[in-house]
Amino acid sequence: MAIALTFSRANCGIEAPLISVETHLSNGLPAFTIVGLPEAAVKESRDRVRSAIINSHFTFPARRITVNLAPAELPKEGSRFDLAIALGILLASDQLQCDHLDQFEFIAELSLSGELRYVSGLIPALIAAEHQRSVWVAKANSEEASIPLSTPTLEASHILEVCAHLNGSHTIAPSHKKAFTLRRSPVGDLDEVAGQPLAKRALEIAAAGGHNLLLIGPPGTGKTMLASRILSITPPLSQRSALSVAAIQSLRGRQLVLDELGQKPFRAPHHTASAVAMVGGGSNPKPGEISLAHKGILFLDELPEFDRRVLEVLREPLESGRIMISRASLQVEYPAEFQLLAAMNPCPCGFFGDLQQPCQCSNQQVKRYRAKISGPLLDRIDLHVSVNRLPATLLSDKKLTAEPSEVIAKRVLHAQRQQANARGKINAQLSPNELIHATWINQETLSWLGKAIDKLDLSARAFHRILRIGRTIADLESYAKKNPQQSIPVGQHHLKEALAFRQLDKNLPN
Repeated sequence: MAIALTFSRANCGIEAPLISVETHLSNGLPAFTIVGLPEAAVKESRDRVRSAIINSHFTFPARRITVNLAPAELPKEGSRFDLAIALGILLASDQLQCDHLDQFEFIAELSLSGELRYVSGLIPALIAAEHQRSVWVAKANSEEASIPLSTPTLEASHILEVCAHLNGSHTIAPSHKKAFTLRRSPVGDLDEVAGQPLAKRALEIAAAGGHNLLLIGPPGTGKTMLASRILSITPPLSQRSALSVAAIQSLRGRQLVLDELGQKPFRAPHHTASAVAMVGGGSNPKPGEISLAHKGILFLDELPEFDRRVLEVLREPLESGRIMISRASLQVEYPAEFQLLAAMNPCPCGFFGDLQQPCQCSNQQVKRYRAKISGPLLDRIDLHVSVNRLPATLLSDKKLTAEPSEVIAKRVLHAQRQQANARGKINAQLSPNELIHATWINQETLSWLGKAIDKLDLSARAFHRILRIGRTIADLESYAKKNPQQSIPVGQHHLKEALAFRQLDKNLPN
């Protein structure tokens, strides 16, 4: 046989398109050519594959070798095609016989000695290969291979083990699939935060409905501490969401830890992060912070210190839940369904509105500082909450107790279950039509909210976001009722509380 066909998979965003590795041996001066838009790491496969074949006691053909990675118009990168190319050469040169090669895909890097090495971005390939073929991987990828997908995976540490299985001399059983536990991330408890009942209430509402939250207050009042503890009251990911999060994480080259698979991501980029770091990019675009926070939390501390252009790129993903990155050769779409948490000082010196320490800033300085956050971005943040300084005498009181995260988490879980049972989604994802035509709010209450919105001069987006928050507040209230499974209609008192959390819409300096 002078031609052979093997299969592998490329990375194209969160997708993993099938790649046909066509290998042809012909007469002529010895040469080894790889075509099909290979990037540098793919071109270097020639040297890795040659040495791996020779050091595995095979003969490297002294012929003209042409390897085509199809489809040819899709850019290929990485070392993930090494094993498929090497096996194609062995098949085409009749050093390996296998009649059922179309049942397998091969995704592994080769060392010069023929050992199989770890490759990143394996989980999207395993998801894409479901119900199609079995996938060969390196033993270094055993954690990814063991995730509970229906794709059979076979692990090997050397190319000789793969060849022995293919020619029937030694059989390798598919990897055992491991169940993983869906659990919260190990973070601190909310009872460690003294006082701040309003901020904790806002955090509970944000966790229950998936709403965006901004904490404003002087330095040292616990804003960052509060935000970092939202995971302690948020339910863990579902299995489906956990797999989508793991797929994105694997694209960044981070080896999977199965015990962490069900935990929500919490990303906290520094305020010096660039727009590319935030949304993703590169010649072959990689996911940025907003995609790494998919199904989890993106926390932006010191919000006004971020470059305004960086903050503006968040506007579209906050609405759509995805980001499209365009390059000359391809377009890549990544999911970005994240919950935005942010913290900021009220002014440059940090003490605007503080009752204990006077602010040194002029009204103009305060306006200029807050103007770093554009109106359209602020409009997309559901809850704006002040975190005020507590007296030191209160902080030193050993009798001061706070509600633990475990208690709050029960209310949050109940509210999210109600949302899933009644509407099939969390409240933050309700569309305007679902809000306006809902049976859980009457026309009189809607009209009251419309008048309040006009009086406060808020936007239509704020109108819908307040409705969503009101729905979440009602869901939390139902936990204390005798029949917690019965959904409570949204009333004016729910909407009044929701309006009270739009503090930056009302408290701008004169």
